Amino acid sequence: MSLATKYSPQDIESKWYNYWMENNYFHSTPNEKEPYTIVIPPPNVTGVLHMGHMLNNTIQDVLIRRARLKGFNACWVPGTDHASIATEAKVVDKLKQQGINKADLTREEFLKHAWEWTDKHGGIILEQLKKLGASCDWERTKFTMDADLSEAVTKVFIDLYNKGLIYRGYRMVNWDPSAKTTLSDEEVIYEERQGNLYYLNYKIEGTDDVLTIATTRPETILGDSAICINPNDDRFTHLKGKKAIVPICNRVIPIIEDEYVDIEFGTGCLKVTPAHDQNDKVLGEKHNLEVIDIFNDDATLNSFGMHYEGKDRFVVRKEITKELEELGCLVKIEQHLHKVGTSERTKEVIEPKISAQWFLKMDTIVEPALKAVLEDEEIKFFPKHYNSTYRHWLENIRDWNISRQLWWGHQIPAYFYGDGENDFVVATSIEEAVTIASEKLGKQLTAEDLTQDPDALDTWFSSWLWPISVFDGIRFPNNEEINYYYPTNDLVTGPDIIFFWVARMIFAGYEFRNEKPFSNVYFTGIVRDKQRRKMSKSLGNSPDPIELMEQYGADGVRVGMLLCSAAGNDLLFDEELCAQGRNFSNKIWNAYRLVKGWEVSETIEQPSSSAVAIEWYKAKFQQVLADLDSSFELYRLSEALMNIYKLIWDDFSSWFLEMVKPEYQKPIDAKTYKAVIAFLEDNLKILHPFMPFLSEEIWQDITTRTPEKALIIAEYPKLEVYNNTLINEFNVAADVISGIRTIRKDKNISFKDTIEFSILNNDKVSANFDAVIQKMGNISEISYVTSTVEGALSFRIKSNEYFIPMVGAIDVEAEKAKLEEELKYTQGFLKSVQGKLSNERFVNNAPEKVLAIERQKEADALAKIDTIEASLKSL
Repeated sequence: MSLATKYSPQDIESKWYNYWMENNYFHSTPNEKEPYTIVIPPPNVTGVLHMGHMLNNTIQDVLIRRARLKGFNACWVPGTDHASIATEAKVVDKLKQQGINKADLTREEFLKHAWEWTDKHGGIILEQLKKLGASCDWERTKFTMDADLSEAVTKVFIDLYNKGLIYRGYRMVNWDPSAKTTLSDEEVIYEERQGNLYYLNYKIEGTDDVLTIATTRPETILGDSAICINPNDDRFTHLKGKKAIVPICNRVIPIIEDEYVDIEFGTGCLKVTPAHDQNDKVLGEKHNLEVIDIFNDDATLNSFGMHYEGKDRFVVRKEITKELEELGCLVKIEQHLHKVGTSERTKEVIEPKISAQWFLKMDTIVEPALKAVLEDEEIKFFPKHYNSTYRHWLENIRDWNISRQLWWGHQIPAYFYGDGENDFVVATSIEEAVTIASEKLGKQLTAEDLTQDPDALDTWFSSWLWPISVFDGIRFPNNEEINYYYPTNDLVTGPDIIFFWVARMIFAGYEFRNEKPFSNVYFTGIVRDKQRRKMSKSLGNSPDPIELMEQYGADGVRVGMLLCSAAGNDLLFDEELCAQGRNFSNKIWNAYRLVKGWEVSETIEQPSSSAVAIEWYKAKFQQVLADLDSSFELYRLSEALMNIYKLIWDDFSSWFLEMVKPEYQKPIDAKTYKAVIAFLEDNLKILHPFMPFLSEEIWQDITTRTPEKALIIAEYPKLEVYNNTLINEFNVAADVISGIRTIRKDKNISFKDTIEFSILNNDKVSANFDAVIQKMGNISEISYVTSTVEGALSFRIKSNEYFIPMVGAIDVEAEKAKLEEELKYTQGFLKSVQGKLSNERFVNNAPEKVLAIERQKEADALAKIDTIEASLKSL
């Protein structure tokens, strides 16, 4: 059956993905081979594929397919994350559309809706990854709320609590009024925003005097508990021991003294609102101040907000400013640029809030993680500059707030039996909690006497266990799979979750298994458009990955993504690169069509041109193979792909096939054809990780193969010693062939007509490629001469001169004019180069490499001038 004239990815991709799935090539079980393991960064269960996923998973698939070819027992574990905040928000919105309020539901009723939503929308993204060609072990697909993973989370919580590392306490937390939950410090994004600084007067009790404070949040005055001055500030000695009156609510509050107040900053008088500012909370505890929380959970004001009760904080800010002005308390308003904390998930402005929460102590848990990356280098980051980011965060880390005021997620396994701060027990189940609580109190309790904490654990508290829990290493720490697959090899992820996830997985690895979770972390860049904007739905600059794959083929999109993805740098995505990937597919397809169309003869001899071409390509392939290993060691996948691209497009298709191609309508000798197919198969092996569909299609078309001989599990080419001299000799020969073709084109000498060719071999270049030059230049005879050939067209490569006798009628005057123009240009170029080299300042300051380049330019220009002058003389 003849091959289609054009490669059609739509017909081929589903065929081969189904074939790989049917033959279970992606599945891994422990065996005698060395494992190579990757765990997928689990996307949100209700998410859909975007360009960031495309990049990340293409890179993972390249790594896993290459490992499979290299003989490793390759295991890529897929899965999804329950994403507490995002999923709960979507379910709440869906219920609102149905006229149902979450507050009217029991926890069990709400979770039923959440599971229905998850079952309906969950897993879509994993199906989309299959279209990309992701060779995950789908039988191992995990979800962070699977029963076994949930049990692992509970076990870890109890273990850390019993070690004294998890505690419950009242702390100032980051409150998201939209999601109505606390957030960890890492989930808060600080943005510079233009705001206002409001200067307000407070009356001094019993006098007509006032003091002035400055605040960015005038609505919070209703929660003020004190005014603070520095005891060393001479401006306010008259205020010591007095009291101030808060405007509007007329609350009388003490004027306290503390050196915390910066004399040089602001007015020197600080309003203290312990319920709504971390520093104020510290002052409040030190001076035993009243804590007045003026906000509801949704950031509307409560009863302490008086006549503003029920109104949103930002609405109140405008209205209370107007009231303060009417009361004569507003002195002035200044514009003020300041940092505002916002929720990473909902984008809502964060509200500091004092709340009873669960925390994980971080002071000791970070120590082995710091040592592993920064001292022992057991774990390597690529690019390495992320080491400093990692160090800064770990050295300034605060205890991790692990509780969330949500229902979707892992419910905290703490059970309360009273109203006291410590009236709780931690247990795996209500039954176990009853037993523990009964022993603790010395009396028999029942399940009805206990209430489980309604809060859920932070989503990251489950995903930090991911490399361990997917192999059930928490519940069964010595099972066969965890001992075989763990530690994993490579983690591919974005730098935006280096704290949320990467660092915490390292904490967990050393805490629960006393070893690293992975050896290497490759941080991809962020996918941006050509204007360097981050791709997003709101900007409308993010293409649909599925549509891209339908247009350019999965292989074309994979190539396009990786060609613009320099190691660890942001990816400036350009759809034209996907078109380039599609064109590359067609180039490979057409090269194979050419080879397949040749007639093969067992009787004819192998030409010497083919013999040397084979030896050269063997050496060139090995050179590229060595370069690929170096690129992969440094996770320079874009560089690796470009090396393959050049090898197949330039060296194989444009040079090698042309060197061995039989004459028109004549057969190729069997020996050469066998070598061509062997090289083609080796090309497909190194190409397969990047372009799996096209490579498998051609591989399977070359000859009939059993499933055991599929490309996906073929043996990767072995590195061998190669002849570098032969590669260099070919580079010269290629320049010679290009020179011949240029003269033929410029002088209208038909490529069908044979020509004579003479070489003045000053460089003593090897004659190894003469047969190739003769064939590709359509030369009747090559002769070596000892002096310039008069009356011939010529060109120079380094010190060698090459001559072609003039054929037919040549306009001598036109030729002379052309050469004189070229001579004039080259002399001008030489003058500029020599000007640089005669500049003492340039020579003294320029790097040696730059000087070497300039000197080479000078030598090349001088040689070219000699050649042009010789050509002019011959004319």
